[in-house]
Amino acid sequence: MTKITPYYAVIFTSIQNENTEGYSEMAEKMEILAKSQDGFLGIESARDQIGITVSYWESLDAIKNWKQHSEHLLAQQKGRTQWYNWYHVRICKVEREYDFKST
Repeated sequence: MTKITPYYAVIFTSIQNENTEGYSEMAEKMEILAKSQDGFLGIESARDQIGITVSYWESLDAIKNWKQHSEHLLAQQKGRTQWYNWYHVRICKVEREYDFKST
């Protein structure tokens, strides 16, 4: 997932409560919708006891537009009232990246 730097990462860390009804469907819908937004670069996600989703964006304006998207606002509200005990959002500027791949 090499991108031209700099770019931005939104790190969403969360702990769900017991009521996860509808969560998977909404998460899938939000990923599809995010991928169609201007400035979207990619997404990575993992969930065990704690969930971590990192989405990548070209600019802070692209992040702001995504945060304010009407369907995303609905998902945020449902997250606060139905699915999460806690979440934390971090927005970071990526200056450099590298990776390793075993051959």
